[in-house]
Order: sequence, then structure tokens, then C-alpha cells
Amino acid sequence: MLTSANWMNEYLDPPATAHEQAEMLTRAGFPLEASEPLSGSDVRQDYEMTSNRGDCVCHVGLAREIAAISGRRFRPPGPASAATGPPAAGVVSVTNHEPELCPLYTARVIRGARVRPSPDWLADRLRAIDQLPRNNIVDASNFVLFELGQPTHVFDLARLEGSQIIVRRAAPGEAFLPIGEGAAEVELSAADLVIADARQAVAIAGVKGGAPTAVSDTTTDLLIEAATFDPVAVRNTSRRLGIDSDSSYRFERGVHAGQVNAAADRLVELLLDLAGGELCDGVVSDGAPIPPPRRASMRIERCRAILGVPITDEQMMAWLEALEFAPTRDGGVIHCTVPVHRLDIDREIDLVEEVGRMMGHDSLPVTETIEVRVAAPQPTELARQAVNDGLVGMGFVETITHGLIEAQHAGPFLLPGSQVLGLEDEGGQTAGHAQAGTVLRPSVLPSLLRVLAHNHDNGVAHLRLFESAATFELHEGTNVEREMLALVTDVEPADEGLRGLRGVIERLLEMLLGPDVAITIEPDSTASWLSPGAVVTADGRRIGRLGMIAADTARMFHLDGEVAAAELEIKPLTGRYPPDTEARALPSFPAVERDVSAIVDEAIPWMRFQGVVVGLGLEHLEAVEFVSTFRGRPIAAGRKSVTLRVRFRAPDRTLVHESVDVQVNALVKALETELGAEIRR
Repeated sequence: MLTSANWMNEYLDPPATAHEQAEMLTRAGFPLEASEPLSGSDVRQDYEMTSNRGDCVCHVGLAREIAAISGRRFRPPGPASAATGPPAAGVVSVTNHEPELCPLYTARVIRGARVRPSPDWLADRLRAIDQLPRNNIVDASNFVLFELGQPTHVFDLARLEGSQIIVRRAAPGEAFLPIGEGAAEVELSAADLVIADARQAVAIAGVKGGAPTAVSDTTTDLLIEAATFDPVAVRNTSRRLGIDSDSSYRFERGVHAGQVNAAADRLVELLLDLAGGELCDGVVSDGAPIPPPRRASMRIERCRAILGVPITDEQMMAWLEALEFAPTRDGGVIHCTVPVHRLDIDREIDLVEEVGRMMGHDSLPVTETIEVRVAAPQPTELARQAVNDGLVGMGFVETITHGLIEAQHAGPFLLPGSQVLGLEDEGGQTAGHAQAGTVLRPSVLPSLLRVLAHNHDNGVAHLRLFESAATFELHEGTNVEREMLALVTDVEPADEGLRGLRGVIERLLEMLLGPDVAITIEPDSTASWLSPGAVVTADGRRIGRLGMIAADTARMFHLDGEVAAAELEIKPLTGRYPPDTEARALPSFPAVERDVSAIVDEAIPWMRFQGVVVGLGLEHLEAVEFVSTFRGRPIAAGRKSVTLRVRFRAPDRTLVHESVDVQVNALVKALETELGAEIRR
């Protein structure tokens, strides 16, 4: 922020040199960035501002800080002006439809004013901070902004249709012409808050006044606006329209409703002095009730412990009093009433920080060494590392790709009811449909397929890839973000289709969820990019998909061979790591194994076989395992031969083959009855 050293001294007794001002404000947390001597004895200084200290984006705010640190007397302006005209409520009306976005709007009226050049003292003050003087009305408003930090605006009352002020949202597509030489008309949206008269928007709330109602050389009657607006709403409108102003800069940092009237009175005093005229009686206002003063408390011993300095109770009280916190002490606690201009003070640690600032940060003890205890790795991170190590051990290569992909590659990987998410540009336009260019990826698979195709083009075949990354989609109006583990692999003849990738997934799930995890893989055609496709379930919870990349999807990425792919949601897998495991004694007796080959319809999955066998509750059954699938002559078309292996073991003796004949016969009969199987002898 640019300041004038002479201007600052108007509020300090005794005055401080420019060097002293810089030294004390730097100590208070506002470092000096630049200093420039001006004509006469003045010095222009530029101080760095933090976003939470909007109260100091003005000369009075910074002078208050200097006075608190140095012990000088702080002399803020005390405006006083007497109304001699009729009631303002009979001249103008104010209607506030948006008290949440505009907590307080006030209007004062001066009639019979005269617009003319500003006197030298006012013009010099503005030039000292690199502002261009215009006329006495506009310059007075700017002076109050840089003096008190309260943006104001002056309308030509005669140009306000119906002598009305209406605080409302803009109509979609409503046109507005801002003040300023060469300013272009802008189009407003329903998200923008405007100040309007009976016919049109006359100002963008907190951002910019409008040209049609601006003060001109012929203006005589003034409507003085002083208000406060929601910081987020002001920032959003300012950024969307690309209109910045000193007012929006201040409103974005917060203005308390309790500050409004004092600043308006100060502006009225200046206008009456500079432009003459008659002040109408009263203030016309509308909005929410002004919030009561906030309270905050600080434990004295806690303050000493945090700062590490033996500060006396009296010194803490003195500093907080100098900062206008009206402190009272109750035992070991200091209670404060937070002044309206300090929007950054909410809790105990904020008061501790204030004490530390007043003492001087250079007075705080600095420990040259600190003790650091290295925390154990989080289980979720250990799980991720285990996944990465396991996949690398199984021949996979990790990739790191960008979260933005082409819209044409994202569209085919959307489930019904979902849409892609685009990026909002500075104009507020969203790229959210399939023709909009670059979008957030709804799946990691498009990125892996692109990498796979690139390697194929460069002569690298039979590649296995994986990546863990976030995916984004708009599902039924809600933004959904998931972290997914994606796998793709070229299918080689030895893999027998999806069996190789299925084995990888089963190994990962057992590693993360334990050897007893119940894994089911059921055919599913919902995902159009997989053909055939299946849903993967672990312990009854759906965690992802597995399948072959559909031919049309593969062609989109210029892939000729068959590609298997899977995508699993990571969070359900890593949240239980490491899994609970139980040590079991090795078997004391050998097992008996029998292979059974059954010819069934092609549509019957392995899960049906497994379910039938386990459901029989066969005595001494230890495991049922898949061995192979055979298709071709002499088996009829549309059928397949599935070979399964059952293993029996007794805990107390050695079984002989004859002792499991009854169980195997029961198994065969069940397969024939429930699956319509033809047993191959």
C-alpha cells in the first residue's frame, strides 16, 4: 500500500519521521518495500499488506499501529456536521433485497453542492499516493477511502430514476457501463450484486460505479453511498468481469458494518466543506442488524508459554489497551472486546499474536536446534508402497500422467448418468461437454492406453502399466472425485485372455485385505469401454472393474492387439492395511485331490461351480480350485469344459482315495442337477 508520511502524521502526536514510520510498521508486520522522496518534506512509502489486515489498508489503520507500538497519541478524525435540510427519507428510498450479501447500505443526501477543482491540500494528498485528482466530489470520496479504509460512492441524485436505491442481484444478461474513460459495457449474471435505481443497475456492488449516474460538472444534488458487501461476492464478480478497483481491493478484505456510518459522516463533512450545499436530515438505510461486538479471551500463562518470554500482566494489558481491545483481567485470564475494524481476531491465539507483535518478533527467543520425532509411516502409505512393489514384482511399469485429457478420449469412459468436468476459465465459462477440448479425466485408463499406444509405436510390445491417480466426474449433478488404481496389459497367448490380469488383482486383494478375502468377479456390460467386462467385489463391496478393452475403444487409441484392463478404487483397499492375519499350523496329514471335468453352457461362470461345491458342505473339503477351460471339438458350440480340483484333508488321519468317493459322487450329482453338466469321464 502506498502512503504519505506527512498524511500519516496528521493522526499521530508527536509526529514520526518517515524512517520511524517504516521501522515501526515493519516491526508491526508490514514490511517497507519501497520509499520515494516527494517535493517538499513528504515521503511516499510502499508497505506490504497481508490479506487478513484490511483495517490497515489506509492511513488511519497504519497510524493506529504506530501509536500502539511507539506510545504516541492516536488522533483519528472526529467528523461533525449538522443537517439543515428536510428529512432524507422524503428525498430518496433504499430497499435492500440481499442483506446477506449487503449487510448494511446507507444513503445520505446533500442538495445544492457545487462541483469544482479540489483545493491544493486535497490534491496534494492524493498525488502523494499516486492518485490523480479529478474534482472535489470524487477526490473527497477517494480521500476517505485512503484515510479510513471505507469505500464510498457519490451518485448524481438527479440521474437516479425514481430517486430510488435498490440492492439486488443482476438480471441474467443485464448490461452495465462502468465509470471510466474508454470503459466498455459488460454483461452481468445472476451471481452479481448490483445497486440499481427504478430502471437499471447504477453500480456493481463493491466494485465499480456506473457511468449514467456519475457526478459531472452540472451535478448539484448528491446521494452519498456508504455500505458493506460480502467479500467473496465482491471478489467473484471482480474476477469474472475483469474489473479491479481500490474499492474492491478493500471490500475483498472485509469491512464491518460498524465502520460504515463513521466513514460516511467523515465524507459528508468533507463534501460540505469542499462543495457546499445543504445536508438533508437523517440516514436512509436498509440491511441486517449490526452484529454485537465479538469477545475473545487469553490465558496469561498460556501467552507466556507460547511466546517464551516473561511478559508482565500489566504490559500485556497496556498493549491490548493501545490496540483498542478494552481488556479486563479476571484472575489469570484477560477478556477483550474486539474492535469492529479487527476482523482477523477470533480466538486466544490471535490475542497472543498481538502481544507478540507489540513486543517485537525480534525479541522472541530463537532455539537453534529442535527435537524432531520421526513418525511411523501411515498404514495407507505402507499399503500404497506394498501395491507398487507387488505390481513391479509382477512385471508392471508405473506411469505418471496428466489429470487433463482430451474430451474425445474422456467421453467413452463415462457411465450412464455421468458427465465430464471441465475447467473454468477467467471469464467463468466451463468446458464441460465432449466438444470443449481439455477436461478432467473420469478414468485413468485413457491415459494408460495412450502410453501403451505410444510404446507400441516405438517398438515396445507386451507391456504392463499401472498408475494410481484421481479421477473426476459430474454424476447426477454432484462432483465426484475418486482415487483409482488402473492396470492395462497386452494380452499374450499364454495369458488365456483375462486370466493373467485376474490373477494379479486377486494377489493384490489378498495382500491388502488378507488371505481370507472373499473375491467375486461377475460379468457386467454397464461399462461400454470393456467387452467383455466384469465387476470386482471384495468382501461384498464393489471396488472396481475388469475386462478387455472394447474394439472401438482400442481403435480410438490406435491399438491393434487385445488389451486387458482393470480399475480399482484405492481407498477401500488401503484403509484396512495391514490386514489381520492368523498363524495356522501346517497340516499333519496328506490330502487327497480329485479333478472333475464338466461340460456346461458357455454362460455359466466359474463362480457358479465354486458356489455349488462349497454349498454342499462336503466332509473334509479343504479347497476347490479352478484348473482350466477347454473349448472346441468334440465339445459342441456354445458349451465349454471346465476342470476343477477339489482337495480333501482330515485333521486326525490320512485319507485314502476310497474315503472321498462318496463326497465326489455327491459333487458330480450336484453339478449335473444344478448346472446341467455333462461329466467327462
